[in-house]
Amino acid sequence: MKQTYSGGCQCGAVRYEAGAEIGEVIACNCSRCAKLGALLTFVPAQDFKLTKGEGASTDFQFNKNVIHHRFCSTCGIQSYANGKGPDGSDMVAINVRCLDGVDPDSFKVKKFDGKSY
Repeated sequence: MKQTYSGGCQCGAVRYEAGAEIGEVIACNCSRCAKLGALLTFVPAQDFKLTKGEGASTDFQFNKNVIHHRFCSTCGIQSYANGKGPDGSDMVAINVRCLDGVDPDSFKVKKFDGKSY
């Protein structure tokens, strides 16, 4: 069942809400995600709302430059990224480690071979 989650960076400069049904999370081994230790869930862009920090994040892109990795300019935490899904629709990847009151260890983890892309 879809529920509303809130989350953001460590210092609170970036905050958001997202509607999601989190069944499992993805651990990607690409050069960025592996170093971050991110556990990701994905939501359609219309189910994501940035509530604070429009100008507080910095955008980082690499490889094919299709994903906007947003990180807080103050504390450096990347709590979400946005780009296009495989079907071309706008999507947001949320680092579940940055969601309020959520135990990331409670989710089943699916490994994704991002370094092969």
